Amino acid sequence: MNRNRLLIGTHNRGKVAEIVASLDGLGYEIVSAGDWNPPFPVPDETDITFAGNALIKARHYHSFSGDLTLADDSGLVVDALEGAPGVHSARYAGAGASSAELVARLLREVEGVPGERRTARFVCAVAIVDSDLERVFEAACEGLITMKPSGSGGFGYDPIFFHSESGRTFAEMTMDEKVVRSHRGRALAMARLFLKELIEAPR
Repeated sequence: MNRNRLLIGTHNRGKVAEIVASLDGLGYEIVSAGDWNPPFPVPDETDITFAGNALIKARHYHSFSGDLTLADDSGLVVDALEGAPGVHSARYAGAGASSAELVARLLREVEGVPGERRTARFVCAVAIVDSDLERVFEAACEGLITMKPSGSGGFGYDPIFFHSESGRTFAEMTMDEKVVRSHRGRALAMARLFLKELIEAPR
């Protein structure tokens, strides 16, 4: 067990970049599941909740590495679609779909829904797992689904998620701006406090 090394349980480079930016300066050696050769296999996300799937991933990657492991599960909840795509957000346009394909599928699903009824929220659950601990931190971020993509940053549904507080899509924000405002950034801020206490605790 090495609590000075933190494994990020994802192969998604966009997520890794956001997580690393959020946890910068804590003193951990940060590695990701895709850094191994061969890379760790991807687990089946079978839970119906974000928290449950985050724990599945964190437990899975911890079992391969033995290191303190952080994993998240996040997705877009659209009110006009009765909560879809929800926990299926990453696979909404089929396995291996690109960000552009995800965006196109969602825009087709909400076609004809007026602007005021296109309310949505991003939800994120961050799980931290080690041999003797499990913690989950959850946060959400409110917004609207736009009529068309805007912005070139981020990944996934970012170009069509209009963040109500800032008046921009997530794809129109810099990495630093998104880290402060996003669902993942807010959940990671809570996780950061826990990880700080953990690394500073007497051994």
